[in-house]
Amino acid sequence: MSSGLVLIDKPSGWTSHDVVARLRKIAGTRRVGHAGTLDPMATGLLLIGINSATKLLTFLVGEDKTYEATIRLGASTITDDKESEFLQVAPAAAVSAITVEKLQTSLDALRGEIMQVPSSVSAIKVDGERAYAKVRSGDEVKLAARPVTIKRFEVIGEPRLVVEGENTFLDFDAVIDCTSGTYIRALARDLGANLEVGGHLTALRRTKIGTYSVAQAQTLEGLTPEAPEVLDISAAARQQFVARELSAQDEIDLRHGKRLKAAGETAEPIAGFGPSGNLVAMLTKSGKDLKSLVVFAGSNDD
Repeated sequence: MSSGLVLIDKPSGWTSHDVVARLRKIAGTRRVGHAGTLDPMATGLLLIGINSATKLLTFLVGEDKTYEATIRLGASTITDDKESEFLQVAPAAAVSAITVEKLQTSLDALRGEIMQVPSSVSAIKVDGERAYAKVRSGDEVKLAARPVTIKRFEVIGEPRLVVEGENTFLDFDAVIDCTSGTYIRALARDLGANLEVGGHLTALRRTKIGTYSVAQAQTLEGLTPEAPEVLDISAAARQQFVARELSAQDEIDLRHGKRLKAAGETAEPIAGFGPSGNLVAMLTKSGKDLKSLVVFAGSNDD
């Protein structure tokens, strides 16, 4: 199979590793990786790199992302989502008292540049072990806050009161544009804390990574060894990154470890394309020059 990206609309119940394993069988190669983990509960866009496109994943992991989420106010949980038991449930009166104005005020506090404490069941390593593994073994995990930027956090449609047994909740759908490293479960948790009723995530769908959309993605059910839809590595890089068109000599120089003169590029990284249109290298600025971060083989099929 040629090198490139396979855009998958991940179903609920599959881990990101499950999807990679499936693509390894279909592609007939172990050179398969993904950019940006999705929890098993979550659905939506997963970028899978095949062969030399795995080297492109490094530059895609940090791209901004868009999510659609359903958040439930009125209860906090161990995992900050619906996959675990309640820690605390708020009185029905407190939940019913949440007005649209109160909700919007609390959302305002979670927009822009914020310091976010990741969920304790994240994949962040603590003393060499994943945080979620430590929590599941009974350890208490406290993670340090980290900066993230929430560019958009908007309510979609009307919030709705939901009564389940003796408990009353306020559910609402939201769309979130955010920088890489943002935990949507943590947003639900912190929103509930701001409103003093607790909150957690009940549904999550990733719809965009950078310029790649879930509308471009294919389902796992539709994948076959004969007909996987692969976005060629050069087309994939051209879609996402600033392009530098290289001369034949530029390509030779890069392949010999030399630098190029910058030509006013403002965004990084930069994708360098040879005269044939093939992706030659990913570049970054170094003073007045451009230096290669990674150089791809002469044929992007490698």
